[in-house]
Amino acid sequence: MDQPSIAPARAERRQTAIILRIVAVACLAVMLAAAKLAGERGVHVVEALFYRQFLFLPVLLAWLWMGPGLMSVRTARLGAHASRTAVGLAGMVLNFLTVTLLPLAEATTIGFTVPIFATILSALVLKEATGLHRWGAVLAGFLGVLVMVQPGTMHFEPLGLSVAIAAAMVVAVVSIVLRQIGRTEAAPTTVFWFTLFSLPPLGMAMLFFGQSHDLLSWILLGIIGLAGGAGQICLTASLRLAPVSLVMSMDYTSLLWATLLGWLIWDHWPGPSTWAGAALIVASGLYIAWRERVRAIRREAA
Repeated sequence: MDQPSIAPARAERRQTAIILRIVAVACLAVMLAAAKLAGERGVHVVEALFYRQFLFLPVLLAWLWMGPGLMSVRTARLGAHASRTAVGLAGMVLNFLTVTLLPLAEATTIGFTVPIFATILSALVLKEATGLHRWGAVLAGFLGVLVMVQPGTMHFEPLGLSVAIAAAMVVAVVSIVLRQIGRTEAAPTTVFWFTLFSLPPLGMAMLFFGQSHDLLSWILLGIIGLAGGAGQICLTASLRLAPVSLVMSMDYTSLLWATLLGWLIWDHWPGPSTWAGAALIVASGLYIAWRERVRAIRREAA
């Protein structure tokens, strides 16, 4: 009897991972669009973050129960997870503020600079070797930001631009922290403790910022929680089925979703400078990801 080929199974797993990543990116784009709409209706960013985490927790527990099991999240590194929560919450606050201050497509495009800042931090903090190729990609990415922003033209609101860049920098710090934690902790474990640890400080903040809302605002808060949770699970699941360098390249499809939602909801279409800058930023991020993959292969060979 013929043995089944392994290659088609691997190819199928990679296709599933790509589909999951695209679904995840779409869910997170919907979450940010809902957050922007909710902010326009008077919902405070603290409320949006609280319901994002609070509504995700039961979904996460059900996913763990049906998958690796609730005992799989046991850890001896609670301090590391607490630090990740502090930085992660700061990043979430800045990301939610960014979409309230800028159009979705522009906010998403600036978010693509995360690999650029992560490369800089890897060189400065982790002392990782960073050659001319990756520094060239970093410079190309910053050139893309300049093309998109057009300094001196007030093309972007200064506060929104500052918050967006700060958000990208903090998320880059999160990526460095996750890289450190990921040496000993599985992705579901990190997601669980981040969700659990983030609820007490957000709950305390709700004592000051929580308020009553109309039905549509509550629906938007529900979308924020459920779409964000679904996106988080799909992100995690995609990394189990395929290499990081493959699935993360799908994250750039978020610009398509953000553009579509911005056009449908706010009748906003990005200008030529945004598309030109986005092309440079995306190319920079993809090249950095490719170089990371090449270095990983060389380390494995060595």
